Amino acid sequence: MTVESTAARTSRRSAGSKAGTTGTKGTTRTPAKKAAAAKKPAAAKKAAEPQLVQLLTPEGKRVKHAANAVYDKYVADVTPEELRGLYRDMVLTRRFDAEATSLQRQGELGLWASLLGQEAAQIGSGRATREDDYVFPTYREHGVAWCRGVDPTNLLGMFRGVNNGGWDPNSNNFQLYTIVIGSQTLHATGYAMGVAKDGADSAVIAYFGDGASSQGDVAESFTFSAVYNAPVVFFCQNNQWAISEPTEKQSRVPIYQRAQGFGFPGVRVDGNDVLACLAVTRWALERARAGEGPTLVEAFTYRMGAHTTSDDPSRYRGDEERQAWEAKDPILRLRRFLETSNHADEGFFEELEAESEALGKRVREAVRAMPDPDHFAIFENVYADGHALVDEERAQFAAYQASFADEGGN
Repeated sequence: MTVESTAARTSRRSAGSKAGTTGTKGTTRTPAKKAAAAKKPAAAKKAAEPQLVQLLTPEGKRVKHAANAVYDKYVADVTPEELRGLYRDMVLTRRFDAEATSLQRQGELGLWASLLGQEAAQIGSGRATREDDYVFPTYREHGVAWCRGVDPTNLLGMFRGVNNGGWDPNSNNFQLYTIVIGSQTLHATGYAMGVAKDGADSAVIAYFGDGASSQGDVAESFTFSAVYNAPVVFFCQNNQWAISEPTEKQSRVPIYQRAQGFGFPGVRVDGNDVLACLAVTRWALERARAGEGPTLVEAFTYRMGAHTTSDDPSRYRGDEERQAWEAKDPILRLRRFLETSNHADEGFFEELEAESEALGKRVREAVRAMPDPDHFAIFENVYADGHALVDEERAQFAAYQASFADEGGN
């Protein structure tokens, strides 16, 4: 491969322009053809845009389209009580998330990764799983953890530094949070291959973000799951930003279309529409259980807050972008539908507000009651029989810790 200088490329393009041509391989485009191309019908342009499964508009209106007919049936029997349950899930998850963010700002947690804006993607997909399904999360799936029955306070131990996870993964079929980007997709694929060999009637779902889609681990997971027809759903929460990198720097095509190259279907769903996320994930999990192999679901959503509490999103994105997405708020969207459909009254919302405040208080008290971690636990279980270097490091750390006590005495 040769690298052409900027000057050479400019000179070549200029020469081509004088000859009345643009492009390569002798293709001639006259000014008239350029104008015709620029005047493509709006309908053609719209048809080229990625299809988005949406069952509930930002205004809270229930919609049914021919393209969504395959998914509509998966939420056709959702009752008003279940709709209120989905709303409650999202409200309480957001309240917990807000409390955790506040606790980090107060020095009670070392770090926190907020899910603000992604509640519908997580609650919708989480409620689509069965008890015997197995979930492999990243570090932001607080809503999915809620759906799997993990106590919210157990999510905070790792972020406070008092444990390495905080819950038994096999008690809720919900794996511990994964900090290494994309590696959980490999774990999920391997587990799903085992499920298939065992002949179990269950499925696996792996969560990852748009940034993780650029990781080789994810591509390898796609390859293995497709070749071995693994019963796994890859659920990508495309929140538009991989820390400070926008999605267009992760992929030149919509993320869900990547599945085509690996030989399994992909679908893009409105990630702020809890009904659509519920329906599409139920469909994908049903495919997996039926032996039809993997599916890639791209939940098109938005991270309203910072990537983590160590991030400042104002440095790389504008307020107008956030404001545009706030108009598509997943919680407000479902509330509008509940109100216009008379599925919930003011009493319901008032009771839920009180419940959310009680949850925030419980989380705050639980975190502050957590014991400080054993400072020397880091040196345990490194080697089965011990090691001279580890012993030396332990002694150095002990001396370092003792120096603070000496300063305090002075």
